Amino acid sequence: MTYDFDLFVIGAGSGGIATARRAAEYGARVGIAENDRLGGTCVNRGCVPKKLMVYASHFPNIFEEARGYGWSEVKSALNWEAMITAVNKEVDRLNEIYQRMLDNSKVEVFRSHARFIDPHTIEVGDKKVTADKVLIAVGGKPFLPNILGIEHAITSNEMFHLKEQPKRIVIIGGGYIGCEFACIMNGLGTEVTQVIRGDKILRGFDDDLRTEIQAGMAHHGIRLLNNSKLIAIEKYPEGVTVSVGTGDTAETVIADVVSLAAVGRKPNIQNLGLENTGVQLHDGAIVVDKYSQTAAANIYAVGDCTDTIQLTPVAINEGRAFADTVFGGKSRVMSYENVPSAIFTTPEAATVGLTEAEAREQYGEAVKVFYTRFRPMYYTLAGKEEKTMMKLLVDGNTDKVIGAHMVGDHASEIIQGIAIALKAGATKADFDSTVGIHPTAAEEFVTLRFPRS
Repeated sequence: MTYDFDLFVIGAGSGGIATARRAAEYGARVGIAENDRLGGTCVNRGCVPKKLMVYASHFPNIFEEARGYGWSEVKSALNWEAMITAVNKEVDRLNEIYQRMLDNSKVEVFRSHARFIDPHTIEVGDKKVTADKVLIAVGGKPFLPNILGIEHAITSNEMFHLKEQPKRIVIIGGGYIGCEFACIMNGLGTEVTQVIRGDKILRGFDDDLRTEIQAGMAHHGIRLLNNSKLIAIEKYPEGVTVSVGTGDTAETVIADVVSLAAVGRKPNIQNLGLENTGVQLHDGAIVVDKYSQTAAANIYAVGDCTDTIQLTPVAINEGRAFADTVFGGKSRVMSYENVPSAIFTTPEAATVGLTEAEAREQYGEAVKVFYTRFRPMYYTLAGKEEKTMMKLLVDGNTDKVIGAHMVGDHASEIIQGIAIALKAGATKADFDSTVGIHPTAAEEFVTLRFPRS
């Protein structure tokens, strides 16, 4: 049978675009559908604009710290509108770049919602197209809890389009999105209250990392209500009130205009016509094998709509591995071992490999923990008690480093290099024999000598 396309991609986020371009490089006829802006969550409502706001939130501290180095006092005020405008202008620029990249790759772009009619036929707007292979790369979307008044809350999607800076904000959720926005808004001068269900933020991360970030956030003035249950949100002319249950008591927290719900994300698979395909779901996510293939033989899926790791670089790598295998004759699969990640809170954190709990579950008493906590040199003249935490986990039987965690300035930049070492199978002896760059915080990773008792 002759098809309109060799590959049709549903979703032009980072994973979908990377896949489309890679397949086109191999000579495939490729189409891609997107009913929103090109670039997906990361470029438009996630990694990129969020990181720009992280940078903006750091300047008040930088101004203050400079005085310890002899600089005169800086009196400066944030122009929220100017910042938001600049952030979104950069997003616009990136969208134009993605369009040019797809055009240069001769990928046909359909700016409409796509829906399966059958495994090989897709309805795109008022057209129908056919494809030999189809890739689903529709990403995820914020999840809203089912509570009274949730319609008065916003999600991370809307944070980048607020017309005015709120004086007070309540953030619901203790995951990385909630924590990052709590730190951003706190750094920009907003009074922040964060409501979390457990006793600690960042469930699933290493416990020492969680403890260190939570202490740092509290130290910087964020009010954390832990072991709390959200009861209701009510709208008033002057703002909103958030009713929170903590144990046997209830507390009402007042915010100016917004309450950010950041309790997680779920696959964005509604109205795709998956019931017409044979694609199977598990807990609302598309089930795929190691080749990103679904239960329907010609349909594949990558990124946040699947049940794999939800990170932009993972989606990109999954998509390129699929294109290499199916269209390039280079069979390969995505490796999910030692995938590094970062949390752009203040203090910043990054991690690669196993948590201590995971390491002990796999290796038992053989696990050795090397740990340090110190004040970086930068803060000595600034007179601040900011701390950096570093931690290495080692399998005592093989001396192999199986986990690395850091909280502190430039953690993401440092852990990126450490991730290469773990991916290459480095041992603790390899770390010990590496000469450190002095004076830096990063050198602590190669000077850790004695395991924590």
